[in-house]
Amino acid sequence: MLNKNIETFMACDKEYDEATTVLFGTPFDSTTSYRPGTRFGPSTIRAQSYGIETYSPYQDLDLEDIAVMDSGDIELCIGDTQKVLKQIEDRTAQILADGKRPFMIGGEHLVTLGAFRAIHEQYPEVHIVHFDAHADLREDYLGVKLSHACVLRRCWEFTGDNRIFQFGIRSGDKEEFLWGKEHVSTNRFNLDTLEETLERLKDKPIYFTVDLDILDPSIFPGTGTPEPGGVSFEELRKAVTLVCQQANIVGCDVNELSPHYDQSGVSAIVACKIIREMLLALRA
Repeated sequence: MLNKNIETFMACDKEYDEATTVLFGTPFDSTTSYRPGTRFGPSTIRAQSYGIETYSPYQDLDLEDIAVMDSGDIELCIGDTQKVLKQIEDRTAQILADGKRPFMIGGEHLVTLGAFRAIHEQYPEVHIVHFDAHADLREDYLGVKLSHACVLRRCWEFTGDNRIFQFGIRSGDKEEFLWGKEHVSTNRFNLDTLEETLERLKDKPIYFTVDLDILDPSIFPGTGTPEPGGVSFEELRKAVTLVCQQANIVGCDVNELSPHYDQSGVSAIVACKIIREMLLALRA
């Protein structure tokens, strides 16, 4: 049994027994390759969520009316990446074992691996839909295999070929793109083939991972590895809504807000609205 967090994402204060989706934060950024700070993402998102409404005029739905519980941040062992991933895996497994959907707020993108291990254990046929600016398919980053630059490569070691579908990718080294052609489906630069992909994956279990740097940094500057040329807020909002409405989402995450690189606070509010729209589209 998990207890509610004292400070929750807005309106996500249902009791654990009644919740169908359970939020949890993973404040970790120890493998960040450029600018650290994503460990402050989950707490900032919670605090800033009260700057927007629980009601979405896009979907005509309100967070007050759905069963979501925020279980707070995991107290992660910073400095031991293997242990951190196991802590995340254990929290995800607990939520799954209780018949609920895990929704993780990162943190850097490596946290996805911990959650995905638990997801794959319960759903061996799971596929991944991945929104990101970066391919994250390196075999290693400066000799380290557990890096946010390698997270989808590590997930592929569980899924095998043709079960990872990437969108918005516009950065990576040449070897990543060459390797990716043989093993994953990559839609470069945009979200154009999303509807066809969702039709192809209809009824299959899906893990949905959203790296917010898929957004153009003019919209979302508060991230550790900004990459010009990204999608607009409206494109992303429509896309995450479509995925959460149409796919069989068995778990998901939103990550890579590094709030102190945007003193205006706009990036945090963008993250809040994306999470709100995802939660509502899931009909949690």
